[in-house]
Amino acid sequence: MALMSLNQLRPLRLFLTGLRRRWLQWRTGVIIHPSASISLSSRFVTGRPGAVEIGADSLIAFKTLLDARDLASGEVRPIRVGQRCFIGGGAMLLPGVSVGDECIVAAGAVVCEDVPPRSIVAGNPARVIRSGIEVGRFGRLKGADEATRRLWRQQG
Repeated sequence: MALMSLNQLRPLRLFLTGLRRRWLQWRTGVIIHPSASISLSSRFVTGRPGAVEIGADSLIAFKTLLDARDLASGEVRPIRVGQRCFIGGGAMLLPGVSVGDECIVAAGAVVCEDVPPRSIVAGNPARVIRSGIEVGRFGRLKGADEATRRLWRQQG
């Protein structure tokens, strides 16, 4: 019953995230692909229009910070997040970082260097902990759906 009631709030969530997407694009110039999903609590510091770009089927989780302004030099260095990426909760992407396609950035990671495609990074500073991964939409690992189904069958 609780799951049904939460699903009733989905249209409201989609409306609010759509408003936030349009606001970010208009106010700060963030480029967000229409199929990307961003949390309402994620933060973007751009410095100029087009300094932050989010690719298709990517997910930016809660309380993340994407900062394209270098406070030491005062210059703006663009940030790019590739396609089918997941940026975990509380992660920070610093100026000039490029996250390759099909990457996962772990929760709380501080990314200060480019992330190669199809890899998982974690830590402060972020380091590659696995490469050559296969992910689907929103950076979901292949096989995760089947593992979830098996888990629910065992408990039910």
